[in-house]
Amino acid sequence: MSDAKSVLDLIAAENAEYVDFRFTDPRGKWQHITYDISEVTEELLTEGIMFDGSSIAGWKAINESDMIMAPDASTAAIDPFYAQKTVNIICDILEPGTGEPYSRDPRGTAKKAEAYLKQTGIGDTIYCGPEAEFFIFDDVRYDVSSHRVAYEISGPESPANTWKEIEGGNLAHRPGPKGGYFPVNPLDSGQDFRSEMLSTMKKMGVPVEKHHHEVATNQHELGFKYSPLSQCGDLMQTYKYVIHNVAQAYGLSATFMPKPIKGDNGSGMHVHQSIWKAGKPVFAGNRYADLSDTCLHFIGGILKHAKALNAFTNPSTNSYKRLVPGYEAPVLLAYSARNRSASCRIPYTSNPKAKRVEIRFPDPTANPYLAYTAIFMAGMDGIMNKINPGEAMDKNLYDLPPEELKEIPTVCGSLREALLAVEADHEFLLKGNVFTKDQIESYAEIKWDEVLAYETTPHPIEFATSYSV
Repeated sequence: MSDAKSVLDLIAAENAEYVDFRFTDPRGKWQHITYDISEVTEELLTEGIMFDGSSIAGWKAINESDMIMAPDASTAAIDPFYAQKTVNIICDILEPGTGEPYSRDPRGTAKKAEAYLKQTGIGDTIYCGPEAEFFIFDDVRYDVSSHRVAYEISGPESPANTWKEIEGGNLAHRPGPKGGYFPVNPLDSGQDFRSEMLSTMKKMGVPVEKHHHEVATNQHELGFKYSPLSQCGDLMQTYKYVIHNVAQAYGLSATFMPKPIKGDNGSGMHVHQSIWKAGKPVFAGNRYADLSDTCLHFIGGILKHAKALNAFTNPSTNSYKRLVPGYEAPVLLAYSARNRSASCRIPYTSNPKAKRVEIRFPDPTANPYLAYTAIFMAGMDGIMNKINPGEAMDKNLYDLPPEELKEIPTVCGSLREALLAVEADHEFLLKGNVFTKDQIESYAEIKWDEVLAYETTPHPIEFATSYSV
């Protein structure tokens, strides 16, 4: 799709009855409104749709609530989950008085980052490739009230089910904790729904690659190809939407919560990034691991600003249940070409075009547009200021003796720490007017509410350790 007319042609060709217009809120969730096709005209698709921005957390006040959803025709796709034939279109958010992009629109922020790269002359394209893991459960119950805080989860592969009486019999094939990477069925119970997720994504225009079971029980991952930064945000939103809804159709529940299971691996979202200019990879060179100085400086910027990045890449209180030593989540701020325990890894490749940086600490609760953009801006700060990342660490960082370990900086240990970090270190995000201070402050306000709720709610562990003291 290239313009309003092509969208109208798609509607006619598919005999669609509705058009669903979508945008991403600050937390990273799609919001939508559905129009009957009788209302969908070339004028509507060109001029946009008015809506109440004051109802979106972290956006407009009630006295300035009018905003415009501007449809992006290139994103039009048939929704496979609605009973009535519906075309989905992703929108940008504009100010009604000026028609300018709204400063707090996450998708608009990603687009500004792409424009900023071109302005610097360092490159013309920032490619991004995420790997988002998720869990699948078949029964999820939780309660947070004044006199009860509890949860109970169960999945098709949960070890607790080995002694459970199940109608039709308990067939017993289940991977144990950390045993899911990656035996075939019947130990892997997710082959069919993962294949359906991948094929559904493909129908919606996502360039898919693969799927597999992950390390933890009930944990999975799908893969799609890298793409330019803002488009990658669109693809990740589609990815999450498809996974949630295919799981629902199977009578299952999908979650991108980083650490739903105690004692097993959590879900991350490794993010690969590279910069290109005039069709050539900027990150390829003759330095460490065949990287360029530009790439090493990019890594230096990420390591320098990692704690501030955590506010966007690890934006939930649960994120920091995953970011602890002893699992595959990298908490130590180092880089390596061979070491998956490093927070910045250089994936092996003999092809200069595939030279990239893999940032391993993010998780999939992140708003993809904001997370990918923040990572890029930290890297750009490293390039602009020639930040030296130090020596690479080509050994198992988790096995280092204490005297060496204490010398290596770490990511944040809590969302509170991350929010304080970005409050103190955010100038790099403001360059090129990519982020605005107002946007960062409004985003942090939402996250401080989550911190307050978490920190003021008693935890069952506290009853176990303190009740009888």
